[in-house]
Amino acid sequence: MGKLGKKARKFAKKNLQSVLRNRRKTKALFKRKSRKGGRDSTKEQVEKITVLSNGRSINFERIHDLSLENVFTVNEVHEAADLSESDGYLSEDSSCKDFRETQGARTNEGEAAASFCSTQNEKTHAKLARQKEKLEKLRKKDPKFSKLLENFIVMDKTFQNGCEDEGDSSDEGDHGEFDHPKAKERPLTNGIIATWFRMVKDHNDVAPLSSLLNAYRAACHYGTEASLYRIENRETFYSIIFDTLSHGVDLFKCLLHLSSSRSGKEALLELNRSSMWKTLRPLVKSFVRSTLFLLNQVTDTDILTFVATRIRASLVFFAAFPSQIPPLVKVIVHLWATGDNKLSSASFFIIRDLVAVFGSVDLDISVSKTFSAFLSRSRVAETIDFSHISCMRDHFVQLCSIDVETSSLKALASMNQLAKLLAWGEETKKKEAFRKICSWEYVNCLDIWVRFVGENYSDYDIQQLLFLAIQIINGMARLFPGPRYFPLRLKCIEWLNFLSRSSGAFIPVVSTVLDIFEYKFAKDGRKAQNPIDISSVLKLPKHYLKTKTFQERCFSSAIEQLCAHFSQWSCHISFPDLAAVPLIRLKKTFEISTTENLRRMLKRLIDQVEQNVDFVQRKRDEVSFSPHDHQSVDSFLQLEKPSLNTPFMQYYKSVVKLAF
Repeated sequence: MGKLGKKARKFAKKNLQSVLRNRRKTKALFKRKSRKGGRDSTKEQVEKITVLSNGRSINFERIHDLSLENVFTVNEVHEAADLSESDGYLSEDSSCKDFRETQGARTNEGEAAASFCSTQNEKTHAKLARQKEKLEKLRKKDPKFSKLLENFIVMDKTFQNGCEDEGDSSDEGDHGEFDHPKAKERPLTNGIIATWFRMVKDHNDVAPLSSLLNAYRAACHYGTEASLYRIENRETFYSIIFDTLSHGVDLFKCLLHLSSSRSGKEALLELNRSSMWKTLRPLVKSFVRSTLFLLNQVTDTDILTFVATRIRASLVFFAAFPSQIPPLVKVIVHLWATGDNKLSSASFFIIRDLVAVFGSVDLDISVSKTFSAFLSRSRVAETIDFSHISCMRDHFVQLCSIDVETSSLKALASMNQLAKLLAWGEETKKKEAFRKICSWEYVNCLDIWVRFVGENYSDYDIQQLLFLAIQIINGMARLFPGPRYFPLRLKCIEWLNFLSRSSGAFIPVVSTVLDIFEYKFAKDGRKAQNPIDISSVLKLPKHYLKTKTFQERCFSSAIEQLCAHFSQWSCHISFPDLAAVPLIRLKKTFEISTTENLRRMLKRLIDQVEQNVDFVQRKRDEVSFSPHDHQSVDSFLQLEKPSLNTPFMQYYKSVVKLAF
């Protein structure tokens, strides 16, 4: 076959699908990269994500393995210390002060001697190995030498046994000089603990404090290792834990002469400058490690909440030991994600203080860990506690709000993942894609960034994040149009209303709400035996669509969201124009509907909207300024809106009361 002519080659370059496909790949590969870590690259990232949300520039080969939490992976060095490595019990000798002062020098000498001995041992082992190899070779070559060696070994064993028997008979009376039997456990009672506390408070004595911390360590490690003390009963056990956690911090501050007015880095600096810090440092470290061990062992929620609360009060001592911060963060994030609301709140305050007050934990690391724990909690739909999820969401938004500029880049990266999954679903229409998007993991991930944008929009320039969030939400609403996905569409409408209230921007939601009103419900529906809370599901079962309960719940939720939208603009000068088309469609739905309860709800909504239209129209006829006078337009009826005296605001208040 001959070559193509000039016109044929030109036509092929412009119209053949393979050529266009290769051109798109080449263009994506050689696209100019944004500056690494630069703040000015935010706009380029938003433009890239906007293209992704349209579903035209993505390679979908590996997107099914995309994880929403991988975007926050942080490489940490020496993340956690082994909690099983213990410093042991403190010395309770009266001369423990001199011992602690000379402990550092002795440790250095011991380390040097240990290193010298280790090198000598290595040389000795090498010599022995070479001698053993020579003996083995000689034994294989000469059988007579092998017999001689065996006889020598037998004679040596008999000689050693004889020496051992003589030693046992001669040293029978000096048994206690070489043997070290285990020390007996000393009993602990409430009276002993109270006496130690009183001695420390009244006399500022360090010796009873060492005994007290040893008892605290024994209680924290109870059942896991041998102890110096024997705890007599349950009351003594709880007394040691409760009193040490409640009063231990105050005792340390009193002995170290720390000011109670200082906090954060100032308190940490004052701690390091204290003259008693070198003396009390081993005691404080014992307290910190024992408390951290207790936090990993206890399973009772009330005790964990109390321990977390006391840890927050003693964070200055935890911050003094940086090696203890990573394991603390690890267990606290776990408790934040798995505990109840009280324990979750107590754990979050520790994380927030470590980031914002002490600066002991980087914001990137804390956001990464909490985000991963939040998504892990959202994956299992059967065990989701929605009040706890909303509590965790609010905590995460507070954590990100510590540094909005840094968190905005995190939000962009996470929304990029959401946009890729959404574009994959729009392009391929695969069940796997729909399952990933219509999941609590995806919905909760989008929910936290919607809340983050709404909470910080008024104080920071994050308009591009707002635009991106609106795009993803509208894409989700378009992707799931059927009645089984009405709960998901209602959640999308709720997000858009929240973003509109937070930003003050007009975001159209009426069309999405009216689609729910115009759905043809079953005429002879029955009451459901097991009603489903629409706010707790994303997809309804098929049999539930034919029930009367489904119709009432969907209608009431849709009316609530439409009222929320109208209430925001009920005092705006353009409300009559805004409500014109919705009123026409609502009246049409009212005429078609046959269910009396639904007709009654629609009739009341239509009447209230028309009354508010007349109210705004009368006020608008009285003004004399031009529509181009934006300042006057923005101030129109702004005094009436906070007072809630307009007809529609009164109606909206009643709708909200019924919803709750």
